Parts: sequence; structure tokens; C-alpha cells
Amino acid sequence: MPSQAEKIIADNDFVSIWLEESGNPAIEELTQLNFELARKTITDLAEKGITEHDLALILDINPEEIKRWLIGKHPFSIKTLKQISTTLADYKV
Repeated sequence: MPSQAEKIIADNDFVSIWLEESGNPAIEELTQLNFELARKTITDLAEKGITEHDLALILDINPEEIKRWLIGKHPFSIKTLKQISTTLADYKV
């Protein structure tokens, strides 16, 4: 069950609202790609036994930022993708 804060964020997701109204295909494609990257990252973390909090510590990033990436509320940057990719590649189970 979403928290009150999560509900407020979801109800005020201006990017999603704008996309619904404008229907910009380039932004929709980028958004979809970001969701796919988030799903893949979640899967890879689970396979390696790494939690979101562990990843935040490894990357020295606020855990809330990790959460925003993984739920698709904040896009991945190229730098972030490289950091996550390197971390997952180097991490031994």
C-alpha cells in the first residue's frame, strides 16, 4: 500500500500528466527505455543479492535517489549507468 507521500507524488507526477496530454513519441520512448533499464537493474541486483541500500552505499548516493531511479521517477544518466554496470560486473556473489 503506497504511503501518503507516494500517493501525493503519483497524483502530481507532472511528467506523466504532460506525456498523456502531449503524446510526444520521443519522450514516451525515452521514458519506456528508462523503465526497462530500471527493471533490468532490479533483476540484476536481485541476482547478485545486492539491495537498493547496498547499491546506494557502493555508489555513495542517497538511497532515495536509487529508489527514484528504480521506480522510474528519475532518469538514469550515462554516468549512473556506467557506475551501476561496473558495480554489477565487478560484484562477486
